[in-house]
Amino acid sequence: EVQLVESGGGLVEPGGSLRLSCAASGFIFGSVEMSWVRQAPGKGPEWVSRIYSGGDRTYYADSVKGRFTISRDNAKNTLHLQMNSLKPEDTAVYYCAAGSSMIWWGKGTLVTVSS
Repeated sequence: EVQLVESGGGLVEPGGSLRLSCAASGFIFGSVEMSWVRQAPGKGPEWVSRIYSGGDRTYYADSVKGRFTISRDNAKNTLHLQMNSLKPEDTAVYYCAAGSSMIWWGKGTLVTVSS
């Protein structure tokens, strides 16, 4: 059974940082592209970032480029998202998703950016 479990969300002030993690199991993690997707209150899902299976290529939405960094540890089956210079508009539930078509999703972790 595929499982994706996100953690690391919480309340942070504007300008602050958070590091999200996603623990994966039930599939060959090191062979699969991984992504982060977020959904703000009252809005549809927004793709945030993607990383290739080997970690050698990464892509970012313009809204987070230069502030967020995606990474992965294939030995530990873990995906990360380092989020710096957070803004109120980054407030959302953040999901990790597995596969080039993002077929598997976790249940998400809530990030709230507010003073």
